[in-house]
Amino acid sequence: MSSVSPESRGTHQAEPREKHEEDASVGELLAAVTSDVQTLFRQEIELAKTEVREEAVKAGRAAGMFGGAGFAGWMVAIFLSLAAVLGLANVMDGGWAALIVTAVWAAIGGVLFVLGRSRMREVSPKPERTVETLKEDAQWARHPTG
Repeated sequence: MSSVSPESRGTHQAEPREKHEEDASVGELLAAVTSDVQTLFRQEIELAKTEVREEAVKAGRAAGMFGGAGFAGWMVAIFLSLAAVLGLANVMDGGWAALIVTAVWAAIGGVLFVLGRSRMREVSPKPERTVETLKEDAQWARHPTG
């Protein structure tokens, strides 16, 4: 059996560590702090990546739901159109009823096309403000005091 009690082993093991910390040079302490900061920074980066990944999954699910809602809306439009055709077919020939519903959809599509085209003409592919500030920066670089 060992003649060292558990209590003395605990203090015996802690003593060299305390002595080591007291005897450590500034360079060793700085290296330890730098290592700890690097470890903390890596952990923070990993946490940020995990959070971004989780938020991307949530956004993907929400986008899927929007896609499903769009598909459901499309199906509603189809069945409403079919119902309109069948309803009009009660008072006129089925071919004319289908033609009338098609004309309504053509008119809606035409209006949306004209509105979209006019809005698209307002879009500028060139970032005007950025180009202007780059020109100003170039001018200043050529004549910094003027």
